[in-house]
Amino acid sequence: MAEVFKQQDDAFLMIEKWQELHPSLIAGFTTRNGGESNPPFDSLNLGLHVSDEQSNIIANRRSLADKLEFPLENWVSGEQVHQSYVHFVTQLDKGKGSADYNTSIKGTDGLITNEAGLLCTAFFADCVPLFFFDPETGYLGIAHAGWKGTVNRIAEQMVEKFESQGVDPSKLLVVIGPCISQENYEVNDHVVSKIESNFMDHTVIQTGRDRYLLDLKQLNVEILLQCGVFRNNIDVTNYCTFKENSLFYSHRRDRGQTGRMLGYIGYRKF
Repeated sequence: MAEVFKQQDDAFLMIEKWQELHPSLIAGFTTRNGGESNPPFDSLNLGLHVSDEQSNIIANRRSLADKLEFPLENWVSGEQVHQSYVHFVTQLDKGKGSADYNTSIKGTDGLITNEAGLLCTAFFADCVPLFFFDPETGYLGIAHAGWKGTVNRIAEQMVEKFESQGVDPSKLLVVIGPCISQENYEVNDHVVSKIESNFMDHTVIQTGRDRYLLDLKQLNVEILLQCGVFRNNIDVTNYCTFKENSLFYSHRRDRGQTGRMLGYIGYRKF
């Protein structure tokens, strides 16, 4: 399958096929390049919750906002607590988490909206970015799915939130973005015990006692299929955050001392 993300700039990759469907839609994922942060956060760290200089992070966010032509004051972020709560974003949420992590929407790992002028954002360094778009109704969203969010079925929570707004899951488009690949994601019995048994054959490889390789991308695909999303409406990136050091931060590879990439989706307001 062709790579769904196209590199538009040193700083970001975009979901070109979606942007071609709607003139004001932007959707993509940043790289680690083109910013002001110093090692180990070099250089486009966008996560306010890591121990980077806050002034550098805000400068990085403003620089990206200029490139995306989407004001920082219009960004919206969830707190990201590795759970499965999904928030419906309105104009009342504009700017939450954009310049101060403490103003992020509490207890939230998923965002959806259909309103223009709001950029739904989430931050990543191995966890799975899930992007959603329904061309018929215009609803869109993003979710942060680490292993906990994945086994807590945040993908299902997103689909149900869309369904509550009249979206047909069979028409919903989903992109699974850059995250850690199976070959680089070793987990133990504790993690594997949380995975539904009917998903095990397609997502887990045992390599030793209490040692497994987990495919987070495929696990999210399996959950989405179970929720009525069609397989040919799901695009899965080939990018691996762990392997591609020059492009991405990786929490596991960098042993926690690293920055965060940004996943984003929204409609520009002209």
